[in-house]
Amino acid sequence: MTALTLGGPPRARSTRRVLPGFNLTLGYTLLYLSLIVLIPLSALVLKTFTLTWEQFWAAVASPRVVASYQLTFGASFIAAVVNAVFGLLVAWVLVRYEFPGKKVVDALVDLPFALPTAVAGIALTALLAGNGWVGQYLEPYGIQLAFNRNGVVVALIFIGLPFVVRTVQPVLEDAEKELEEAATCLGASRWQTFRHVIFPSIAPALLTGFAMAFARAIGEYGSVIFIAGNMPMVSEITPLIIIGKLEQYDYAGATAVAVVMLMFSFVLLLVINALQAWQRRRTGAAS
Repeated sequence: MTALTLGGPPRARSTRRVLPGFNLTLGYTLLYLSLIVLIPLSALVLKTFTLTWEQFWAAVASPRVVASYQLTFGASFIAAVVNAVFGLLVAWVLVRYEFPGKKVVDALVDLPFALPTAVAGIALTALLAGNGWVGQYLEPYGIQLAFNRNGVVVALIFIGLPFVVRTVQPVLEDAEKELEEAATCLGASRWQTFRHVIFPSIAPALLTGFAMAFARAIGEYGSVIFIAGNMPMVSEITPLIIIGKLEQYDYAGATAVAVVMLMFSFVLLLVINALQAWQRRRTGAAS
């Protein structure tokens, strides 16, 4: 007697996915990116083409604009370097130590992400101005941290710190402590262990955080204008130059300066992507 088969024939494996197919999903992706990113940036570049080369060069290379470039990129670089050092220190403390209020400190790191930049600028000004809570004690010694270039650096440090901490922190959490213990057993000092064991593993993440903080600082506007003083040739950032040209109805000149900033931002984006790819390769090779 042949065995009876209970039920019908086995069902074919379903190939239905949760999201639509590749073609439809790709179409929506390209449409969304075109509306949000590509079309506005294309309009920016096309508006700049209404200028002749002489007009373009006069708009982007005038002494006032060049001074704003120097301040914007110089202050952004200094702030990113400071954040790379102290961001690594903050990430190290949050990963390697337990202390009361650790979760509160960890949450405060993300405060610049959530806080409106204008509020940050007003708060820093109230704190560091000559009559502020901290500034009133520094000004008698000739230390002025508001309404000059120092204020720009302070504001950019404030908004850039989370990028370094949140980039380095997960790498430190995944670091193998056995390697550090082995180095200690072999007689390595703390500095030698950090230099030859820990730092090489976190260097790609630290460089990525540095680049992200640098890129974020270049485009910062809200927190800077309140504490910078906005004096032409002294403490005027490039985004403020663009706003000033727009208020004067010099749309072509504003877009010309914006295109220069766009090119620098695009180069930084390529650098960040290259650093992230390098970090992934190093992580894959280590695993």
